[in-house]
Amino acid sequence: MGTRTAHRASFSSSSFSSSKQHWMYDVFLSFRGEDTRNGFTGHLYMALREAGINAFFNDNELSRGEYITPKLVTAIQGSRISVIVFSRRYAESSRCLDELVKIMECRRTRGQTVMPIFYDIDPSDVREQRGSFAQAFEKHEENLLLGRDNKVVRWRAALSEAANLSGWDLRNTADGYEAKFIREIIEGISRWLLMNETISVVDYAVGLNSRVQDLSNYLDVGSDDVRMVGILGMGGIGKTILARAIYNQFYPSFEGKSLLLNVRETAKKPNGLKRMQEQILSDILKPTKIGRVDINVLKTRLRCRRVLIIIDDVDHRDQLNALATNRDSFGPGSRIIITTRDKHLLELFQVDKIYHAQEMNEEEALELFSWHAFKNNRPNAGYSKLSKCVVAYCGGLPLALEVLGSFLFRRSTREWKSTLDKLRKIPAGDIQNQLKISFDGLSDDKERDIFLDISCFFIGMNRNYVTQILDGCGFFPEIGLSVLIERCLITVSEENKLIMHDLLRDMGREIVYEESLNDPRNCSRLWHSEDVTDVLKTESGTEEIQGVTLNLLRSEKATFSTHAFTNMKKLRLLKLNYVELTGEYKYLSRKLRWLCWHGFPLKIIPNDFDQQNLVAMDLRYSNLRCVWKDSEQLLEKLKILNLSHSYHLLESPNFSKLPNLETLILKGCKSLSKVHQSIGHLERLASVNFKDCRVLKDLPRSFYESKSIETLILVGCWEFENLAEDLGDMVSLTTILADNTAIRKIPSSIVRLKNLKYLSLYNCNLTDEEIDSMNLGSLPSLLFLNLEGNSFCCLPDLSSLSKLDCLMLNDCTNLHEMPKLPVSLTQMEANYCTALQTMPDFSKMTNMDTLHLSHSHKLIEFPGLDTAVDSMRLIRMEGCTNISSTVKKNLLQGWNSSGGGGLYLPGNDIPEWFTYVSEGDQVSFEVPQVSGCNLKALTLCTVYKCLQEDKSKLYISIFVTNHSNCTSFLVQPTYPYTTISHDVIWQGHLSNKDFNLEGGDFIEVCVAFGSGHTVKKIGVSLLWDKFIYDIDSFIACKSVPYAYFLRDDEDDDEEYDEDDNDDDDEEEDEEEEDNDDDDDEDDDEDGDDDHEPEIKFSGLYDDEAGPSLHSSDLNIEMRRMNMEES
Repeated sequence: MGTRTAHRASFSSSSFSSSKQHWMYDVFLSFRGEDTRNGFTGHLYMALREAGINAFFNDNELSRGEYITPKLVTAIQGSRISVIVFSRRYAESSRCLDELVKIMECRRTRGQTVMPIFYDIDPSDVREQRGSFAQAFEKHEENLLLGRDNKVVRWRAALSEAANLSGWDLRNTADGYEAKFIREIIEGISRWLLMNETISVVDYAVGLNSRVQDLSNYLDVGSDDVRMVGILGMGGIGKTILARAIYNQFYPSFEGKSLLLNVRETAKKPNGLKRMQEQILSDILKPTKIGRVDINVLKTRLRCRRVLIIIDDVDHRDQLNALATNRDSFGPGSRIIITTRDKHLLELFQVDKIYHAQEMNEEEALELFSWHAFKNNRPNAGYSKLSKCVVAYCGGLPLALEVLGSFLFRRSTREWKSTLDKLRKIPAGDIQNQLKISFDGLSDDKERDIFLDISCFFIGMNRNYVTQILDGCGFFPEIGLSVLIERCLITVSEENKLIMHDLLRDMGREIVYEESLNDPRNCSRLWHSEDVTDVLKTESGTEEIQGVTLNLLRSEKATFSTHAFTNMKKLRLLKLNYVELTGEYKYLSRKLRWLCWHGFPLKIIPNDFDQQNLVAMDLRYSNLRCVWKDSEQLLEKLKILNLSHSYHLLESPNFSKLPNLETLILKGCKSLSKVHQSIGHLERLASVNFKDCRVLKDLPRSFYESKSIETLILVGCWEFENLAEDLGDMVSLTTILADNTAIRKIPSSIVRLKNLKYLSLYNCNLTDEEIDSMNLGSLPSLLFLNLEGNSFCCLPDLSSLSKLDCLMLNDCTNLHEMPKLPVSLTQMEANYCTALQTMPDFSKMTNMDTLHLSHSHKLIEFPGLDTAVDSMRLIRMEGCTNISSTVKKNLLQGWNSSGGGGLYLPGNDIPEWFTYVSEGDQVSFEVPQVSGCNLKALTLCTVYKCLQEDKSKLYISIFVTNHSNCTSFLVQPTYPYTTISHDVIWQGHLSNKDFNLEGGDFIEVCVAFGSGHTVKKIGVSLLWDKFIYDIDSFIACKSVPYAYFLRDDEDDDEEYDEDDNDDDDEEEDEEEEDNDDDDDEDDDEDGDDDHEPEIKFSGLYDDEAGPSLHSSDLNIEMRRMNMEES
């Protein structure tokens, strides 16, 4: 199958705000006034208005001239949809025919949609100009003989083209009742508008359309040259938003795309540039595994691909050299967009064009400000003049408008005037001082301190972790962080990380500098490595310093004296990664709340380490053998202790000195063999993580006395053998993760854990005896159960687990019978259960979403599964070679999930009811024109074979090419697991909302798997929204099963995204740990390892190999591409 290069589809829109801003009208109505103005079309117009659809309706009789007016031309060009009401006398009007020509021209040149209505006339009469249309054209041709312009050819072509489009025919719709007919038309138009809503990259995309259009002209996406374009502007002017808008509009036109945000910050991290190179390859070559990555690999793998790459916020030429190098690195037609504040960088890199990001004009600025200040597009009554004053001061800077607008939201006019008075005292053009108005507007010093701490130390860190530290500082962070979010000073990502805009971060840091008169020795916070190094070397720190961070790499170790901290009496926050201190630790401030010291160099914490106010201590990758010995120092306020990857640590500390500890993380402490018995006396301890403590064999009896522990992680504790019978006394336990341990017996007391929600015992060699003793059916709160890779032959009845959502039984090779299952179950995996023969009744499993049974080859029957299939997105049965032909037929015919991962079955033939079938990997067909019916979806079926053993992710790439309008789409369902020698059938539905295929379109569908696989056959059938009674008018097909006519309530709009579980904190084998420690250390930087893990079905095994639980979702990436083949 040839490679297809990308090209923007003719119907793509460049609007990123609301459609009403880009289009004057939703619908333009074209009709013959004398026929339908006061009847059908008038009623249709009123129905459109009642449905909230903005329609143009010419309600005044024009003069009987033959030319359309400029008003009508403008209305046609400004409408998203043109609805043409073909009536018997439509063709008599030369004006109507001129309208039609203009409409069809706009369809070709402006990407507009045309929907014909055949009102009491046969579509074939319109298409072929028969009947009344033939009579009308006879008169037109007579007139042409009198010297008129020859328009007949264009009129006829426009009529034929329009009549070939999908639309509505009164005679074959709603039994001919006009009221029902109009209702169906309104529903169809409404669905189209809903499915074609324009993309939004920000909440209020004011002024974005024009900027996107200007930059689009620089890009010239249709040309085949490799083009690099820079977006230049000051911080906060909207460079990133503009780049994302361009990305969202044009990425469907490319074979691959990658969006690299915050390059400047990412490049500062260990291996930051390398990881961004890996991201580019991962984004563009998703199914392909890449080993060593450097710029030469990028050149080799991308030089033949048409790609779109956004490189955002570049501040050094090394970043461009590593990520973009030169034009020869990319295939023809590629576009590289670079955003930066440095014009010289762009000139040095010799970009083709530089787009200067412009401030907003007065009108745009007022609208954007109003959205934030009033939640409306204009100021409230009484605030107009004040708003214009604020807008004038902001100088058109979007970020300033957003921050000040949010700050003034719901404030009185007196507060506005006071704010304006303060603004006038700040020099014009000083952007940071403008933004400082919002900082000064914070209600107290606590909120301001939180903002400054985040801007200097905590950007990108977990919100919960930072909250505990700031709470220890007495800053009331729960309310303080909420206020900062409300004032648009910070945001929180989906991963619960604190995010701050660069401009606001710089503003906060500038405030700190100004307070100290730009003398680092008097700064309240030190974050710049040169300043920190200078102050520590010269021992010139003062009492003003509250926070210090020096984040070195392992290879950059530095040594300072503890005397350097003597005068830092107010020091609260200290980060000294891979720093060595000589001297006595008594010189460290007693006010420390946070100590982050990766690579702590000592073998034991000295006795003079007296930190009674410490809240969080992070000593990952330390050299500790023993934490402390017989120390009398009480760390009474310590809540978080993280000693992860302290490879030489032999035993845990004595916890009697840590009475308020809440989170204990000893992950990857490979030498840890003993846990102090005092752990059981910690009344606040909630989370304990012993992951990969490979020589830890047991826990002290006192541990099981805890009434506070909620999460226990023992994953990878290879020698851990026993959980005590007292486990059932741990009444707060919600999570037990004990994969890959030596545990062979689970205490029967586990049934007393009524709050247990997550239980994972993967690969623990559990037998029937151990499973029976657990009495699993008595865990009423259980949501997730993982028993993969164990030795039991049968399981007890699980139907009483009324909350169980996910059951994992992969690789249970002795399991021969599946127990009764709870109806709550949504996902079950039992792949490679090679002895499994019997399944339970699925008829009541209406919540089941995903079922994996691949290579459980003894399975034959699946009672009730054909009735439960309606609710399912994904079924995998590859390698189940003994299932009956009846089961396969029922599943294939019953499968109607639109948007899921599909159905995988063993087999070597396309079902007989598929209309279009072809050998090989592609099939072509013409979409039939079916009056009164809408094409809802395509059902696709393929037969493929694996030529080599492979359990890696195998992406199916489906190219749907519409030759009629030169567009193509790439759809990528996720991977099946395949084994050599077996043919597999994959069947799935592709919703037509993604393709907008119409009657008469000539379609080609191609399917490709990864290397090592071959597609043997392909079949396509079409799914319509109504049953087609006159099947002969549709197509002479073999048969049409009931599933091929979607239910009226079918929800085909749901989209699924692949979960991206990219936890890179995997600890390598001991012989490799020296090479990988830096990578591990960097992965832990954001603080995710420093708080209780948030248990999600897709992230229980953050470090384990294998797919996530939701990794099988269908990932539809709409990429419109041209049909040019290489």
